Parts: sequence; C-alpha cells; structure tokens
Amino acid sequence: MFAIIMTWIGAVLGIAVLLVMAFGAFVLDFEDALADRRRNRPVKPAPAHGPAAGL
Repeated sequence: MFAIIMTWIGAVLGIAVLLVMAFGAFVLDFEDALADRRRNRPVKPAPAHGPAAGL
C-alpha cells in the first residue's frame, strides 16, 4: 500500500514540476517578445536644446 501511495505522490509532483517548467518557458518567451518589440520600435529624435537649437 505504501508503494502505491508513494508512486501517486511522485507522479503528482512530476506533473507539477512539468507544469511549472512550461509556465516558466512561456513567461520567458513573452518577455523576449516584449524586448524585441521595444528593440524594433522607431527611435524618436531628441529635442534640440542649447544655443544651436534655433538653427
């Protein structure tokens, strides 16, 4: 009986680990996609300051 219970506990823990790993991979992929969007965004020109701003 003890071996059956330990088998089920191991199976449930294994599934939990797989789900956590899948969730972590999804979060990292989503973060990479956001970083790519930020990297590919067009850069706005900096506003002119100083004595040469009116030229």
